[in-house]
Amino acid sequence: MARRRLSRWLSSLLSGGVLAAAALGCSSTAEEQPSPTPTAQSAVTSPTGFFVDPTTPAAAQVTTWEQQGRADDAQQIRKIAEQPVPLWVSADPAAVESDTRAYVGRAQQAGQKPLVVGYNIPHRDCGSFSGGGAVDAGQYRQWVKGLAAALAGTGATVVLEPDAVPHEISGCVDGNLRDERYELLGEAIDQLKGAGARVYLDAGNPGFITDTGALAAALDRSGVKRADGFALNVANFWTTQDNIAYGTKISQALGGAHFVIDTSRNGAGPVGSDQVDGAPSFCNPPGRALGTPPTTQTGNPLVDDLLWVKRPGESDGACRPGEPPAGQWYPDYALGLAKRAT
Repeated sequence: MARRRLSRWLSSLLSGGVLAAAALGCSSTAEEQPSPTPTAQSAVTSPTGFFVDPTTPAAAQVTTWEQQGRADDAQQIRKIAEQPVPLWVSADPAAVESDTRAYVGRAQQAGQKPLVVGYNIPHRDCGSFSGGGAVDAGQYRQWVKGLAAALAGTGATVVLEPDAVPHEISGCVDGNLRDERYELLGEAIDQLKGAGARVYLDAGNPGFITDTGALAAALDRSGVKRADGFALNVANFWTTQDNIAYGTKISQALGGAHFVIDTSRNGAGPVGSDQVDGAPSFCNPPGRALGTPPTTQTGNPLVDDLLWVKRPGESDGACRPGEPPAGQWYPDYALGLAKRAT
């Protein structure tokens, strides 16, 4: 588990367009595949101020199970449906602005702030399971321009490019490609900040890059000091305390940079082994639980927010028989996460 990366949980995730989640699971029967009905305004607000989107698969699952008489299970899924989760954005430059504006429009009608993950860096995931992204630097610059235009003046918070900086260190992006990535990430930070967004550049998790000095240096070269800080644990299971300890070391190396932590599925911590039931432990590991709900009251001056960056209940991939592909809603797994939440 300690060596696993976000990228492997997002396998086959981004097949184009703007995605509403990091890994939206799917269920095995038509009855269990809720189709969200878009509404202009959420009936639920979060004290964080972030948008609680009423069109998510989790929200639709609540309605489906209520109609089927599964009131207790529906109530469990409300633990997910009634929390703010981000829009994951990865689209070609022609679509990113218009598609993002639809989500932003719903958030503004609800009087809430957009929460977005930008995930389109060239050579994304080094061509592995979540490979793809912009075809080159020019297309990426156009994509960032469209995203910034869609978010301008909305007060959005953006988690920028999961895994991009850790991959600069891991060796799969090096030489000219690495130097180009430094430049592109810095430009993206500048454009998004210019649009009024809060920006947190992804820094992986405690089990990915253990050399916090090297990671801090790569974050610095990628422009993190012009951002609002960095993000940790995206789609991972490391405990909040593990992330605070790890993030504090990075922060110290950066002169006091702030950070946010993904707590969406870390309520039971990581599995602690590489394999579970014959499949990688990073993929829909059993026995996991929802973590601390999103909050801006973290009790730590360096930690700005605890967020649900990974949308809980959405599959990491079809790693075991009966598990849905990555990018689809997985109701049984969602139910387990919710039931085990403390």
